[in-house]
Amino acid sequence: MKQEKAIVIEHDNFQGEYRVLRLSAPIVGPLVKPGQFLHLEIPRLNERVLRRPFSIYQADAAGVAVLYKAVGRGTEAMRHLAVGDEVDIIGPLGNGYPEAAEGKLPVLVAGGYGNAALYLKAKELNTKGVAFFGGRSEIDILCIKEFEELGWDVRPTTDDCSIGTQGLVTAAFDPWMAEQDVANLELFVCGPNPMLKAMGDRAIEHGFTAWLSLDKNMACGVGACLTCVIKRKTEDGWEWARCCKDGPIFESREILWDE
Repeated sequence: MKQEKAIVIEHDNFQGEYRVLRLSAPIVGPLVKPGQFLHLEIPRLNERVLRRPFSIYQADAAGVAVLYKAVGRGTEAMRHLAVGDEVDIIGPLGNGYPEAAEGKLPVLVAGGYGNAALYLKAKELNTKGVAFFGGRSEIDILCIKEFEELGWDVRPTTDDCSIGTQGLVTAAFDPWMAEQDVANLELFVCGPNPMLKAMGDRAIEHGFTAWLSLDKNMACGVGACLTCVIKRKTEDGWEWARCCKDGPIFESREILWDE
């Protein structure tokens, strides 16, 4: 984990209301592992003292990029960042996705723009499998071309059937899973908690591995404030685990979901 004064080198519309923010960050960039995140201080938002966590979309020796959508005061203020502006970042944070298991078929599952957080993992994996991406409409399914160019079989689902299968991401995943040797699957998942739980439940029921990136509000991002805790199973019951420090990636069997 490092703190760095990063410089905006690109800030453009990506698709619909989604934007890509690319930062020159030669200290943080080379350290990033798939599934980790940044904590970003929003310039000119002095009344909001907390940083904002963002999944890392792309990273290399030169810097990092995030994909985001303006949904609140912080991200709305981000829209005004211009090329050349300085942004204070802390990262990379979190544990990231583990190395893929030998001989398993990797499967990516994402809801909303969670698929942006899976891009680095998709790029890293030597074996390319199937990617299931869900969203409200076609405009909310990001990076299809980018994943296909890496060699992934992308299968989108949308609420309005504007692209792919109609319904939740499980509407495409379940019939596909029924035709597979499930013991051979390994899932890497990112998105809203209901989707994470749905995929985790399937992994437990059918005996395959699913790595889930948990979606919890984070204040400090470094494990100090305990605002992002979840219940993690232990031999004797359960314990509190911090999404920012102990996660955000957990294996499905670790998590004790609050019903």
